[in-house]
Amino acid sequence: MVGIDARNKHLLDLKYICSACLLILRDPVQFSTCGHRQCQTCLNAEQEVTIKCRQCQSEILQVEIRLDRGIKNDMKLLPIDCCFCYWTGVLNDYQEHLDQFHSNCKCDYCDKQFNSVNTFNEHKVSECPQRIVDCILKKFGCNEPIVRGKLTDHYLTEQHQYAIIKVVRPILSKLQDRQMDVDHPPTTTAEVPTTAQSEELYEMLNILAGSIETLNNDGQCLSNESLQMQIKIPTLIEEVSKIKLSVEESNTFLEGVKYNGDILNQELTSLQEKLNDLQHVSYDGTFVWKITNFKEKMIDAQSERQTSIYSPPFYSSPNGYRMRARLYLNGDGNARRTHMSLFFVLMRGLNDSTLKFPFNYKVIFCLYDQTPEKRHIIDSFRPDIKSNSFQRPRSDMNIASGIPKFFPLLMIQQEGNPYVRDDTMFIKIMVDFQEIHKTLLPYILSINPGLPAHVQQAMIKQEAERRIQLRPDEQE
Repeated sequence: MVGIDARNKHLLDLKYICSACLLILRDPVQFSTCGHRQCQTCLNAEQEVTIKCRQCQSEILQVEIRLDRGIKNDMKLLPIDCCFCYWTGVLNDYQEHLDQFHSNCKCDYCDKQFNSVNTFNEHKVSECPQRIVDCILKKFGCNEPIVRGKLTDHYLTEQHQYAIIKVVRPILSKLQDRQMDVDHPPTTTAEVPTTAQSEELYEMLNILAGSIETLNNDGQCLSNESLQMQIKIPTLIEEVSKIKLSVEESNTFLEGVKYNGDILNQELTSLQEKLNDLQHVSYDGTFVWKITNFKEKMIDAQSERQTSIYSPPFYSSPNGYRMRARLYLNGDGNARRTHMSLFFVLMRGLNDSTLKFPFNYKVIFCLYDQTPEKRHIIDSFRPDIKSNSFQRPRSDMNIASGIPKFFPLLMIQQEGNPYVRDDTMFIKIMVDFQEIHKTLLPYILSINPGLPAHVQQAMIKQEAERRIQLRPDEQE
């Protein structure tokens, strides 16, 4: 245990300050030889038969040191400012205040927690490795504040070595002078008093001895630590090797997991695309393509972020041709920035080996007018059987072919145009397997697409027969 700490200790008379711990005296004892005082606890910590005064280095037997009850009584009324809060009072009441309000305190330097102020003060005075302390040779020019845990490093610095030289040189000089005095005694009757010089010399030697002892202790500690490290290093190297091997194995495993994850993601994306396609699949050679987020897709096309979009695949029959449409919203080739370009794409299917190629059926496109007027935009083309676009597909898709100038952009970009409603556009793609007459197309495309396919076919057949019957009547 050490002395008592207070915020105003530096304002108190030095006779109330312990020369060992530099705190306010706790159970003060007095050296009879010099009159200096220390805490009894600081004195007991030395455990020596002969005790040296920390201030003047005078010696006294420990059994001859007694408690200084007189100054202890005087100290009871010392004004105290608490070192933890703004409490002020007298020393006699200070310990009770500390026990009541500051029983758990933390070191500001190393964050260590303590269950009493006394153990905290002892830690702060002599143990805390992070506390800033003064060098023992401060009075000889070694003024740099040092972190206690780095004192050993400090003792090896150039500044500290110079301070040691400052201590040693006067000692050597005085020893040489003393030797000369012995060899050649003075002839004058007046002798120079040497008591003060002896005390100063003794103080320097004690400081130097303390410094050397500290260095020796630190050197021994470093030697012990070095030995322990030499013992631990092989084990640590072995453990590091094991960890390194484990990390390498983990990295290999993670790379495998990542590779498998990438494959799974690709398969998942492919399955998602197939699922999306199956949701819209058609097996009668017709497909109504719903194009949502039209404005966004048009902006993407104009900025060339995505110049074209594909419809989901559809089929001519459950075992027939596999097809899709490709739309360039901002045009393609010589129709760029003037017309929407709409193309037909023949895709590789499961049953291509049983189908007839080249594909030579007429393809009809219809852009739906979404108003009651139903002024649909209808256009068609017949495949060029010499083109690779209509041969049996050897890759996933053939080259698209169709109508580059399908619809003027000026019309589609007009505000309130009937072909885009709620940011959505509908295009119907139809393969003509029956050689439908061109005049019948408007009727076919005006049929409600919500009707079942067989009902639509029956209506088309009925309308075709009606028109055939009308022709003889018109001739009469």
